[in-house]
Amino acid sequence: MSNTIKATCAIAAIAASNAGAQWDPNNALWGKTEATDIRVMTWNVEDGICRTANKSQTTNNWAALVRTVAALEPDILILQEAGDNSGNNTGSGVDSVSNLTTTLDLFFNGGNDPFQGGAVTQYVQAYRPGYNLPHIYVSNSTDNFNRNVILSRWPFEDLNGDNKATVPDFVVGSNATPISGGDGGIRGFQFAEIDLPNDTYLGDLVVGNGHLKAGGNSSDFAQRLDAAENIWYYARYFYNGNGTSTPDPENAIISAPNPTQVLNNFTPIIMGGDLNEDEVTNGRRGPAAWMTEGPAANDSTTGVDADGTDGILDASSEFFSGDLDSRGSSKLDHIIWQDSIAQRRRSFIFQSAEIPFASMPPEIDDFGFPPANNGTLTSSFASDHFAVIADFIVPLGSQPAPGDFDLVAPADGANKVSQIVNTSWTAADDADFYEIFVASDPGLTNVVFTSTSIPTTSAIVFGLDTCTTYYWSVLAHNSNGATTSTPAVASFTTIGYGDQNNDGIVSPTDFTAWVNNFNTNNPIADVNQDGSVTPTDFTAWINAFNLNCP
Repeated sequence: MSNTIKATCAIAAIAASNAGAQWDPNNALWGKTEATDIRVMTWNVEDGICRTANKSQTTNNWAALVRTVAALEPDILILQEAGDNSGNNTGSGVDSVSNLTTTLDLFFNGGNDPFQGGAVTQYVQAYRPGYNLPHIYVSNSTDNFNRNVILSRWPFEDLNGDNKATVPDFVVGSNATPISGGDGGIRGFQFAEIDLPNDTYLGDLVVGNGHLKAGGNSSDFAQRLDAAENIWYYARYFYNGNGTSTPDPENAIISAPNPTQVLNNFTPIIMGGDLNEDEVTNGRRGPAAWMTEGPAANDSTTGVDADGTDGILDASSEFFSGDLDSRGSSKLDHIIWQDSIAQRRRSFIFQSAEIPFASMPPEIDDFGFPPANNGTLTSSFASDHFAVIADFIVPLGSQPAPGDFDLVAPADGANKVSQIVNTSWTAADDADFYEIFVASDPGLTNVVFTSTSIPTTSAIVFGLDTCTTYYWSVLAHNSNGATTSTPAVASFTTIGYGDQNNDGIVSPTDFTAWVNNFNTNNPIADVNQDGSVTPTDFTAWINAFNLNCP
């Protein structure tokens, strides 16, 4: 990351313990920690928003979607599978751009329904008065079933001089390097350029949204990958000039007129949508990897980030259960961003069926059924996908935040780390203090340890379980803002003490090794970590052996 384009903002602690924060799911608070954070929410709404939907029934998919959006109050809402009346079983055909725009206005503001007649009684402001996303961009690209939509708290405005603030899709020519070219896929991949308030934010924002081809055939896999390659190219070359000051330097993107400038150093690109492939289980470098990394991972010149490094793919989970899936048993819905400009405060999956009643947002706690589930009760409520949400810290003010710095110890992916671990990192230029947080999930939602106002480049982390993988990150602070460590999130696995001979596996030979360690009073024989080597550690070693915990 380049320290010239770090977010320049004063942020509160990432942990939910911040007394003034609105993020405390245990106590039914699901809002942002800081008002200046930008909350982006992606949701495949499974045809629940269309002109023929029943907009006054209190327990249907429309009502469930209304309440969930009101509860989470995103600043940017990107939707897929909107406008399909046939899919909703309430009408036929796909909504026109005009009709779907009107429908989305009714979704937020209510009023008289020009399509079904009568008054709309289920709408967002009925549950969240004063909250609205008045800027609506419905894509004119459709597969004749549904459309993609971007809704914004702030207006759309041309940021790169091509006289266009929104595009429904794009075309990349065959002369593009190193891809064969094409478009954003069967339903198109839309982009919107958003004008953030100048008195608060240093830059602006570009948001991309799409719904890649579904299916498991070889042609489906090929379509998704082709689309993702083109999306990467468009973001990297059209908006960021492939690291130069010239937009579309290969003159491969069809645009009339052509852009005249690349995005400034404080304007990030954030993309999301239903990519229809699980990057953990797909067995290949799939669409999310391409959209994040470009042709190869860890190449500092071809990643989607503004500085050429890899962007970040959300690794979100449901807050209470840790469930990583956004549809069925797969993570199909993703958010991708340029982390050299936009810093993640948190990201999570919202699955109301997993939420204890006492923690349910008040906007939906009387719905009657959890309104966001994919078969837990009935598929008629909300959608068969769960929403993915991320809160971003973006540049504020005009002064730079602390410089870049690296996590040092424990190394990323380290194993057999002590339950009491001395973490360390390099110094960040101009940092006044540091903040560390350790979580049980890579999305940094379930924080198990945090410490603030650390004056040095190290901290002792304690209270960890044995044989457990943890994820950690550090923020460097000064009066002008905060900078996230590199990598933004690293992992380590705590020791299990079963592998007494340190050969990398737990086997019966470790019994002899434990006896030898016991006889020499070696601390590794203190399996139960009570501070002394005693015969009681033998029972603890048996447990570690049975659990195959190294």
